Amino acid sequence: MSTTTAVQTAHHRSDGVRFEREPLVLGNPTLHDITAKIASIAEDKPTPKYLLALSFTAAIAAWGVGCILYTILTGIGVWGLNNPIGWGWDITNFVFWIGIGHAGTLISAILFLFRQKWRTAINRSAEAMTIFAVICAGLFPLIHVGRIWFAYWLIPYPNQMQMWTNFRSPLEWDVFAVSTYLTVSLIFWFLGMVPDLATLRDVVKNKVAKRLYGFFSLGWSGSMRHWHHYEMAYLILAGLSTPLVLSVHSVVSLDFTAGILPGWHTTIFPPYFVAGAIFSGFAMVMTLLVITREVLDLKELITMKHLENMNKIILATGMMVGYAYAMEFFIAQYSGNPYEAFVFINRATGDYAWAYWTMVLCNVVSPQVFWSRRLRRNIPVMFIVSILVNIGMWFERFTIIATSLHHDFLPASWGYYTPTWVEVSIFAGTIGIFLTLFLLFAKYIPVIAIAEVKAILPDAQPQHSHHGVEAPSHQVEQSTSV
Repeated sequence: MSTTTAVQTAHHRSDGVRFEREPLVLGNPTLHDITAKIASIAEDKPTPKYLLALSFTAAIAAWGVGCILYTILTGIGVWGLNNPIGWGWDITNFVFWIGIGHAGTLISAILFLFRQKWRTAINRSAEAMTIFAVICAGLFPLIHVGRIWFAYWLIPYPNQMQMWTNFRSPLEWDVFAVSTYLTVSLIFWFLGMVPDLATLRDVVKNKVAKRLYGFFSLGWSGSMRHWHHYEMAYLILAGLSTPLVLSVHSVVSLDFTAGILPGWHTTIFPPYFVAGAIFSGFAMVMTLLVITREVLDLKELITMKHLENMNKIILATGMMVGYAYAMEFFIAQYSGNPYEAFVFINRATGDYAWAYWTMVLCNVVSPQVFWSRRLRRNIPVMFIVSILVNIGMWFERFTIIATSLHHDFLPASWGYYTPTWVEVSIFAGTIGIFLTLFLLFAKYIPVIAIAEVKAILPDAQPQHSHHGVEAPSHQVEQSTSV
């Protein structure tokens, strides 16, 4: 591929100076080049580097699953929970993984509704990340109930025991919120893959893979009728998914706000949690995309423009989170409630001050480097910041839970929480499960939406012009010969 750009949009300033918008696809590829590039990832044999990474993450996942089984067989007494801290790493990790799953729906649904073309190269990875993160999140409430074999009691259904669920319980709200979010996200993810699965069906030579791709492509032929139905269904699902971005983490925040404990009982939690979830979700997408574009050599498709736009969103949501931290202190002082004020002062100066200031440094201070355009476009910097943000967001959830519980109304019940090796291993195991699923996805499913990237190429619209600037003649010749 040549170094000329493929997608360029020219504009004229008021003073007559002409400038071009940065391209979203580099190298002037043809439609066939896009198909060959992405399909080759699934068609080629796994590299030794890929197999080594998969073996490593699978080993961590297996260790975590073993610790989950140990917890189920022995009981949650193997955790470090105590009185008064009945929630520890389990609920912290649940809220953390739910937050990670937010960016996928935001990138896919909301940016699609706003017709943002820069989403096309990153939405598939973000959607997959959503599914895998919600799967990891769903494990923790099931383990936390202690008797996981009775977890189906949380689902309202007619039964011979004449028992019914307690709809006033926040845990019950989580069942509906998380299951609905997972279902809609899964359908939205699968529907978007149908045209690309059909492309792989027509490209791969392995008979078993061809049959599998053919089965999941649902008989897609690329006809006008199929495209019409696909686009209508995709638009409807995007409209349904958009409110879920706001609803699911608002419901998760009600797990805390429904209680009367100081530090939890506040109305700022729903918007605060949503902003934090988008913040951490985009940071995780950034982490995965930086690795994916390097390992799979997708620098022409996942460009610096995509990464810079995501860094801008990380900066914006990081400032929202920082504002929420400041407002928490203001609300606690302005309320005149001494218990509320004590909790927030204790967070910054008490036993868990180390966790609080780690949270502030990672979530508020580290994203400020993105004010600089040079640092916004620096791969090592954005990778390090994305890791720091995810660390900070985990500590945010831990700070909210631990610091509010370990000093409640009665000094006689004050305590300190320390996790056991089992809790740490289970969390590490979910990271292994998440990365293993993502590696399998990146190898056998188009990691970039082939059809959507093709739609923004000049070859898709050979007569396209903008403000009187026509596409280069060699691109028109290429596209008419496809």
